[in-house]
Amino acid sequence: MAESFTKKENTKKKIQKLKDKQLRREDRKENNNKGKNLEDMIVYVDVNGHFTTVPQHLQNRDADLAKAKKAQESAARHNDDFSGIVNYISDKGFGFITEDETGESVFFHIGQLTQTFEKNNKVTYRKELGAKGYQAVDLKK
Repeated sequence: MAESFTKKENTKKKIQKLKDKQLRREDRKENNNKGKNLEDMIVYVDVNGHFTTVPQHLQNRDADLAKAKKAQESAARHNDDFSGIVNYISDKGFGFITEDETGESVFFHIGQLTQTFEKNNKVTYRKELGAKGYQAVDLKK
């Protein structure tokens, strides 16, 4: 008696399951963590608090400290005044400023304005971290 269509499909599925199982078994054998030495399992922490594989006595602490100091200065700089050009104003009450130094776009809302602005006006502003990124506040011509 001949096999039915569903019986053929079921046997194909069983064979495919066996092949997948064999592939997973071989993958586990190749990528197992057994037999690693102690040095491969140790993780170190650098000056900035990030994980690294480099031991403390081989880390370049001066460069890491300089990088951390630069990051702190840039974070402190976000309270300073920035300058840029208004490149878009919407009828809905928001707009964007292109920052002079970095060229990135900064969002502003018309509710925060004390003066009227038009496209291509040169402005100075402060940045505040909003829900979706930095936002320009205290805009001045």
